[in-house]
Parts: sequence; structure tokens; C-alpha cells
Amino acid sequence: RAYERYRTGGLAALFTIAYRNIGRNRRRTVLCGTAVAIAVFFNVFMQSWIEGMIGGIEEVVRTYETGHVNVVSALFEAEKEYYPVQYPVADGRDAGDLVAEIESIPGVRAALPRVTAYATLFDSTVKHALLWGIDPVREREMNLFNLTERSDGMILGRYPDRGANECAVGFDLARRTGLGLGDKLPLKTVSAQFSDKYWNPTIVGIFRFDYRRYDEDVILVPLDRLSRVLVLGGGAQQIFVYAEDPDRVSGIRAAVAAAAGPGNVVREWTDNYWVAVLRRSTVLYFVIFGVFQVVASFLIINTVLMVIHERIKEIGMMGALGMTRREIVSVFFFEAVYLSVLGAAAGCLVGGLASWIGSLFPIDLNTFTGGGMKDMPISGTIFLKFSPGILAKGFGFGVLVSAACTLVPSLRSAFIEPVEALRR
Repeated sequence: RAYERYRTGGLAALFTIAYRNIGRNRRRTVLCGTAVAIAVFFNVFMQSWIEGMIGGIEEVVRTYETGHVNVVSALFEAEKEYYPVQYPVADGRDAGDLVAEIESIPGVRAALPRVTAYATLFDSTVKHALLWGIDPVREREMNLFNLTERSDGMILGRYPDRGANECAVGFDLARRTGLGLGDKLPLKTVSAQFSDKYWNPTIVGIFRFDYRRYDEDVILVPLDRLSRVLVLGGGAQQIFVYAEDPDRVSGIRAAVAAAAGPGNVVREWTDNYWVAVLRRSTVLYFVIFGVFQVVASFLIINTVLMVIHERIKEIGMMGALGMTRREIVSVFFFEAVYLSVLGAAAGCLVGGLASWIGSLFPIDLNTFTGGGMKDMPISGTIFLKFSPGILAKGFGFGVLVSAACTLVPSLRSAFIEPVEALRR
């Protein structure tokens, strides 16, 4: 009777037959749909994890290491692991003038001078630290240093004022030294003239950036005060340029290089060592993701093969009723599409919910690493990336794989003679 309706109803009747087959055996339907849902869930979750991890590292690099475009002296670049302060950007030129010129370039949101120098601490169990000179006001307008909480990172006290004999220290550094708000921090550093400079700033703030390197080793000081201590004469060691549109960084880089002049190195953030390593390692991530894809595909394929194999007699009955091989394959294909759409939708719903929760409540990486990732530019937590694009790719994967893997076993079964199929 169904076949007669097909003859009068056309392709729509085949869809109807396939749809009704789904309800004929609920156990089989649930099993197949669950297989697709599980595969799609892991597809979505894995994509969210990988893209979230990569995005987190890149954000740390842009915030702390390079900006969108980084400007340094060529001499500084050759010895940058030592943070030499005797090689300012555009030597002989006032950093304020250069910053103003760079910020006049179309597409530049801000240009922020920074200075980093090594320091030796006195009367402390911790003997060495980094002095990080920034403009506290402008930096907080531009950056959220605590990338986990999306805040300025200050947990006690405040940022030091411009020009003041003040500093802020990381939470871990304060814990290891036993220092707190109001304490003096006697230290020594070396100026651009290679002379020892002794300094005794007052701690007015304790920060937690959730970036282990800075929380353990950094003393945050006002840029103008540090420049005077280091005898930089209005110069700056590095300039961090932030663009309004990150996709137009290449054009901005060329304009910044022209403003800085010869003898300077101007790099985009994508030239950073860790970003380059990460992007070269993308092949590895694709291999890992591909393994998940293969495992998920086999889960779907095995389930579909089992479902079709146990329906050999049904295929023989359809052939005995006069349905052609193409019609039989079409019915199974449409049925697989229905099941894959339902299963993929369920997998996307659960996977999307998991990635959305992971994007709001970050995963503590210290739980997995034991806090041993100090040298990598990565915060202590990772946010999963929630994206409609990821859900769309996961949904497409589930539908295409399950529908495509139905064709081969359906074709093989459809070519069995009806009598032989009924005998099985």
C-alpha cells in the first residue's frame, strides 16, 4: 500500500515512508541517533577547546608581549632577553613625540610606551624581579590585565600614581616575600648609563593578573618614574601599538615603521615566537582533531551498518513488492538523513551548552599542569570558545557522515535478490 502511494505521490511519499520507519523501532532509532549525537558532541567540544586555547594564548601575547604592532630598537632586538635599557626606540627622539605621531596614523587606537628592567631585591627571600614601567592610566583604558575576570587585576590597594615613588607587586611575589601594602621595597637596578640605581618604592597595590610569570616576578611601577631612575631622558624601551581593526595590522605596521625611522624593528604580533610556534603546531591540532573525527565517524558507521544488516529481510520485502533498487536506497538514505539531523541537533545542543558554559566559567589549567607553564604566554585558565560557526560545522559533520555512510551498505543490500534477502 505504501508503495502504491509512492507511485501516485512521487518523491514526497518516499520521505513519508522513511519518516514512518523511524517510529517503527524506537530502540534502533534511539541507538542510531545517540551515536550521531555523541560524535557531534565531541566534534563541537574539541573544536571549542582548541580554538579557546589558541585564542587565549594569542590574547596574552597581544596584551603583555607585543600589542598588535611592537616597536623596538634594532640593538634592543639583538639582546632582548636581557631587557637592555640603553637602547631606546628611535634613539635621540622623545618617546612622547613618537607616540603622538604613531597615534595620528589612521586605524591606530593607542600607542603605549613601556620599559622592562631587571632588579635585585634587598632584605628579601626573593632576590630578583622585573621592573615593569607602564602608564597606569592609559594602560587601564586600553587593557584588561586579568584576562580571566576581565578586570584590571588589582585585588588589594590601587595602581601607583604617575610620578610617585610607588609600586604594585604580584600576588605570588607578595606571598613569597611576605610584603604587604605600605611596606617599602628596597631594590637595585642598572641605568642606561650602566650605573647602579638604588630605589625604595612603597607598595600601594597587589595585583593578580592570572598570568603566572607576572604574578610571581613583576614589580609594576609608573613609567615616568622608572624612566627617571634609569636615566632614559624621555625615551622608551618599547612601544606597543594597538589597532582599531586587527585585520588591518599590516598597513599600520608599514606606517609605524616609517614614523619610527631606520634603526628600529617593527613587528606584528603574529611574528611573536609563541604565536609562530602555535600556528606551526596547527597541523598537530588538526591531526588530533582528525583522530576524533575518525573515531566519531566509525561510531556512526558501525551503528548504521548494524541497523541496515538487521533489516535485510525488510529490504527483500520491499524488493518483492516491486520497489526498484534506487527506490530502496532512497528510502534508507532519507531515513538516515532524518536520524542524522535529529542526532546532530541533539549533539550540537549538548556540545553547544557545554562550550557556552566553558566560555563563562573558565577551566583551571593549573589542575592539569600543576602550575608548570610559567614560561609560556598563557593565563592560568582557559575559556572554551562558543561560536555558531563551530556548531554549524559539527552539525554538518554529523549529517554528512551518517547520511553518506548509509549509501554503501544500502546499495549492497539492495542488490541482494528479494528471495535471498527474505531467506536470511
